[in-house]
Amino acid sequence: MVTELEVELEGGFTVLTGETGAGKSILIDALQLALGSRGDAGVVREGAARAEISAEFDLPASLTAWLDEAGFDAGDTLLLRRSIDAQGKSRAWINGSAATVAQLREVADALVDIHGQHAWQSLTRSASVRGLLDAYGGVDTAPLAAAWQHLRSAQDALEKARGAQADLERERERLAWQIGELDKLAPADGEWDELDAEHRRLSHAQALMDGARAALEAISEADPNAEQLAGLAIDKLQDVAEYDAALAGVIEVLQGAQAQLQDAAHTLSSYLDRADLDPQRLQSLDDRLSAWMSLARRYRRPPAELPALLAQWRSELGALDAATDLDALQHAADTAKAAFDKAAAAVSKQRRAAAPRLAAAVTQGMQQLGMAGGRFEVALLAQESPQSFGLESAEFLVAGHAGSTPRPLAKVASGGELSRIALAIAVCTSQLANDETAAGTLIFDEVDAGVGGAVAETVGRLMKQLGRDRQVLAVTHLPQVAACADHHFVVAKQAQGGRVRSEIQGVSGEARVAEVARMLGGERLSGTSLAHAQEMLSVGSAPSPARKGRKS
Repeated sequence: MVTELEVELEGGFTVLTGETGAGKSILIDALQLALGSRGDAGVVREGAARAEISAEFDLPASLTAWLDEAGFDAGDTLLLRRSIDAQGKSRAWINGSAATVAQLREVADALVDIHGQHAWQSLTRSASVRGLLDAYGGVDTAPLAAAWQHLRSAQDALEKARGAQADLERERERLAWQIGELDKLAPADGEWDELDAEHRRLSHAQALMDGARAALEAISEADPNAEQLAGLAIDKLQDVAEYDAALAGVIEVLQGAQAQLQDAAHTLSSYLDRADLDPQRLQSLDDRLSAWMSLARRYRRPPAELPALLAQWRSELGALDAATDLDALQHAADTAKAAFDKAAAAVSKQRRAAAPRLAAAVTQGMQQLGMAGGRFEVALLAQESPQSFGLESAEFLVAGHAGSTPRPLAKVASGGELSRIALAIAVCTSQLANDETAAGTLIFDEVDAGVGGAVAETVGRLMKQLGRDRQVLAVTHLPQVAACADHHFVVAKQAQGGRVRSEIQGVSGEARVAEVARMLGGERLSGTSLAHAQEMLSVGSAPSPARKGRKS
């Protein structure tokens, strides 16, 4: 049980030790929760409302753009926080802003690389082996994946066209017939409104002419008419306007009205000169509007939408023509296949170049880890048919000693050998990942199980070597590994209030000597075990180059 725990990890190689069951893995489990691993109510301490986990890292340059795009603040550090309540409900934050657990997992790859006690198991899966080989060889599989997707799309289109050829042809004929019907009408954009307006005008032509004639007579041709009356009113006011200046304004208004009446009379006269009943044009409009309405009713569309409907059908017919053009589809599929084959061949060439280099590097690591004469190979196995990942799968083969035949890693019997091989692979691949995109923190969770003696010392030296370039944390039971660490933390159980709690404490000096001695010989420390521990620490304390620490 952990009530509250806070620890700051420095750069270099750090070990976490303690008795079995003391809770060493709690720290790793908590870190994984902060990085988006699955969590449930079982992680909440009994009687508590929730579990809170926070992890702070130096911000890798590779995540700056991602944070900006996702809307998170970017500073010098990256703070991840996770809360899981007693009902199992989870919440997450990145730099103080609400986030999803999926987003925590996205940033995790750039922050931490965790190798568990059974890390070798993933090395028996073809996808993991292939991914590790590609990462080692710097193989960019993105173009291959894109080419595969393009190939699948082209092949699917071809197969669908072949399988649905009859249905597509019937649909094409239907569209072609409908388009032919509308083409006879040839509806133009905006034409319906123009026809409707003209039809309304011609169908009421006599009423329009009668109204215009009556208006013209009232304005200027009748006796009296509006122009005459306006002129009479102007004359009467002008006779008396000299007696009151206020009438001048009224005279101006009447003069303006008289001018407008004259303009209106001129316009009406011109309108009547041009007006024509034109029964033939009216009949033509009736026929066209009738045809327009008939098609609109047939296809259940407002008349004004017929031009857009015709354009839509023509577009659909074009798409069907393309879909039924098997020659074009076959050509597209052949072109996509050629592009995929080219990308796959390039990836295969890179894998063939990387496989022996990785094999040689891991083989060398095996010699250091007590497997003298052992040999590691990377087998590339041709696939029966192309796959999204290329033309071959990958498998790790191991010969445990000189003269033996390499066998698949999954068939290597010794658990200790499996752990050492996994460690050798981890060391080889981790040393190549010292670029800006690599995870800055590397965690080994009891991957040294099953080894001891001089091999354990080699494991410790290798981890210390890794710590020169990356922050390395190892949970270990081996004193030889612990003695090589730059920093040492001990997890211990403490009884308090009837409950057992796990606590973590950094140790150095005599306390560290005592812990290493305990790891050597149990709880009862002797002068011999203490002297042995002191000697191991002296041998393992070769300084590592200074580097900026990472906090987590």
